[in-house]
Amino acid sequence: MSERSAAPGGLVLVESLVNTLDIESAADSLDAAEGRARFGLAADELPQARELRESLRVALLAHAGHPPHREVTPLGDLLAGAPLVLTVDERDGTAALTPADVRPLLSRVAAAVAEALVAGTWTRLKACESVTCHWAYYDRSPAGRGRWCSMQVCGARAKMRRYRAK
Repeated sequence: MSERSAAPGGLVLVESLVNTLDIESAADSLDAAEGRARFGLAADELPQARELRESLRVALLAHAGHPPHREVTPLGDLLAGAPLVLTVDERDGTAALTPADVRPLLSRVAAAVAEALVAGTWTRLKACESVTCHWAYYDRSPAGRGRWCSMQVCGARAKMRRYRAK
């Protein structure tokens, strides 16, 4: 949906997961084997992956100042179950939280969120305010006040609705 460039670092995983569902068309790329393969998911892991996706979407909507799109399990509750390990690079002493096991999607997402928190980029990952979209995008605007995944699509639609309402 978006013409924006991908989120930085590990946030690209979060952005990609949230954007597996096109709300407007109800197309879910996790329904297809190749969509699941992108995230290393087996078919029996779909319910948990979808729950994680929608909890992430609620967090991204909150980053943009919008209410939840529906009732979900709080993201903190889901991520609390992700085993992470503190690793220290012996060459330069840098530390990072990494998944204890890189296979589970939950652990990889938790590590990506932790990395983004340290980098100060977590709150720049947002969900489009359009109720028929809620696509994830990384807000690179100087003031961090982006509202839509695409100014040409969602932004233009919102502005046209506002104009017609006058």
